[in-house]
Amino acid sequence: MTLGIVMLVHDSLHRTKQVARHWTAAGCPVVLHVDSSVSQPVFAGFRSALSGNPLIRFSDRHRCEWGTWGIVQATQAASELMLEAFPQVRHVYLASGTCLPLRPVSDLVTYLDARPRTDFIESVTAAEVPWTVGGLDRERFTLRFPFSWKRNRRLFDRYVALQRKLGLSRRLPPRLVPHLGSQWWCLTRQTLSAILQDPERPAYDRYFAKAWIPDESYFQSMVRLYSSDIESRSLTLSKFDFQGKPHVFYDDHLQLLRQSDCFVARKIWPRAEELYRAFLTDDDSRCTMAEPNPGRIDKVFAAAVTRRTKGRPGLRMQSRLPSPHWDGARTNGPYTMFQGFDALFAEFGSWLAKQTGARVHGRLFAPDRVQFAGGEPVIDGALSDNAAARDYDPAGFLSNLIWNTRGSYQCFQFGPEDRQAILKDIARDANARLVIVSGAWAIPLFLSNASFGDLRSRAARLQQIERDQIDLLRVWNTKADVQIRSLTDFIAAPMEFLRPQLDLIAPGAGRALAEVPRMVDLTGFGQFVQNLRNQGMQPYLIGDFPLNGAAQTRSDRPHQPYAIH
Repeated sequence: MTLGIVMLVHDSLHRTKQVARHWTAAGCPVVLHVDSSVSQPVFAGFRSALSGNPLIRFSDRHRCEWGTWGIVQATQAASELMLEAFPQVRHVYLASGTCLPLRPVSDLVTYLDARPRTDFIESVTAAEVPWTVGGLDRERFTLRFPFSWKRNRRLFDRYVALQRKLGLSRRLPPRLVPHLGSQWWCLTRQTLSAILQDPERPAYDRYFAKAWIPDESYFQSMVRLYSSDIESRSLTLSKFDFQGKPHVFYDDHLQLLRQSDCFVARKIWPRAEELYRAFLTDDDSRCTMAEPNPGRIDKVFAAAVTRRTKGRPGLRMQSRLPSPHWDGARTNGPYTMFQGFDALFAEFGSWLAKQTGARVHGRLFAPDRVQFAGGEPVIDGALSDNAAARDYDPAGFLSNLIWNTRGSYQCFQFGPEDRQAILKDIARDANARLVIVSGAWAIPLFLSNASFGDLRSRAARLQQIERDQIDLLRVWNTKADVQIRSLTDFIAAPMEFLRPQLDLIAPGAGRALAEVPRMVDLTGFGQFVQNLRNQGMQPYLIGDFPLNGAAQTRSDRPHQPYAIH
């Protein structure tokens, strides 16, 4: 047989036995390297179970810790044994104990026999590698890494920082151009022998022994010195997520793996019974002679990465809490926040619901309780009107409300008296529409019977809160649709401002308006505003409200000025 398999094994030994026997049943010799961290009794039992197979050998054991030189040592030892013990082997295929052949072995052998001098190894210059995640690019070759990244993270980071501070840098060996790529390759005997028997190998080994993650760079760089025909790709299907962690294939990936036409896949879940049962067969009817095409399923993995990082807009769940740095929309659909309208219009919520068909809530973020539409204590998704539960995670509360009520447009009231923490999230939500009449907080004060000294103090506090709101909404990264009018400007032409908002909620609602909301009586409000000025407060967010109250005259005859027939 012209194909030999080197397998690096560290766990799931029962699956390794299955796969090793599958390779040898097709006539392919197998050399196994078992991580030295596997206990001696377990190793002895594993070796004994395979001892009767003449095509299986065991190489010297090394400790294979992620990112360290031991993995390359293990690969060297197993490859040397393969070349020595099986002289008929022309290609050596490197695999792991979690790799699984996807096509008949004869298919792979025929494919390689047609390319007897071709080396299949992903080998890309370090400067052009786009897939390094959270790691080092060229510095992995110029700095020293004597400490384990997994076991001694603090020492690892501190030593890297020290080398950078001192300007230390290692010189690359002559002729060596750093390359990176997948650990899983298939090399010809000629190329692999040249790498392992190079007189300068001790110098190269000393250099790579202090590099970081050398299993992704040693053979990928060395092959460039000796190979005459390189296919810079791996014949093993291995996919990684956005954090650089390998995707694990499960039983429900069966059809996806078949579509790839790849010869081998990694990393297979050890308990994926259906995958092992489906692929560990020599059924020649599965021979396709097709070129491996992992790109055929790339769109599935791209969609998975998008779902993992972006999620479904507005969906918060136990298995995935969206990151504010990844997500665009904070909710899954559009909604509108009205500020100041419940102070201006009597029964504004019921009127808006009648005109648009939307579900109109009261003050969702009132300090004492959540004011759901209709006064309900609990609504869709078991959302409670308990203020403490809402305030534990205001953004999650709003996101869940919009998600749970999807299919129905949601509106709610807001004001300076409410809990303000949510406004930052609303401002960053592309689905949010904010319709604000600034200064409307003064109307309830005007209509109250409190002492004027108290009213002035409350007015100053509410104006400052609203000023902070407006400043927050006018920053560059606000994604919400924000419409603001001063109270004076709004009263002068209320429906000119409100009608377009109705059309956004329910297209055509503004044009088909049959009745208008009833505005509260503002007789004497102008004098109230002047009194605030006289007491030393400047109610600038209200606008230049006339002293004689002429600004509200048009509200005395509501049907003529706003009605559209």
